[in-house]
Amino acid sequence: MKKNLVRDWMSANPHTIGPKTSLHDAHKLMRERHVRRLLVVENDKLIGIVTQGDVQSAEPSSATSLSIFELNYLLAKLTIDEIMTRNPIAVQATATVRDAAKLMLDNTIGGLPVMDGDKLVGIITESDIFRVLVQSPEEVE
Repeated sequence: MKKNLVRDWMSANPHTIGPKTSLHDAHKLMRERHVRRLLVVENDKLIGIVTQGDVQSAEPSSATSLSIFELNYLLAKLTIDEIMTRNPIAVQATATVRDAAKLMLDNTIGGLPVMDGDKLVGIITESDIFRVLVQSPEEVE
């Protein structure tokens, strides 16, 4: 029987960026890698998370009165550390998937960095939780 621990269902080696990554580069990476979250790491330490929603919220509205040149100038200066969520809620790799799901539900978030002690080892998202739910019954403990 398969244990339903976070380490068994997480995505290992998550996509990470540095805090001074530009908004444009983060958005491009999300599109290229087909991910909705990037973990922000500095000196091998998890310091934040940025979501597709964060990136889209930071982009300009079509109702702006700024010229395209002014917009491009401002956007080129915007870095992830200005929009990321700092000190994100994380889960240990040895926690149960149920505990991770409860954390996500209680905090209205769609993904959690996965830690092994202080080391970032993965990410678990709503999609991973759904995979657990649709597994065959003989695999469930």
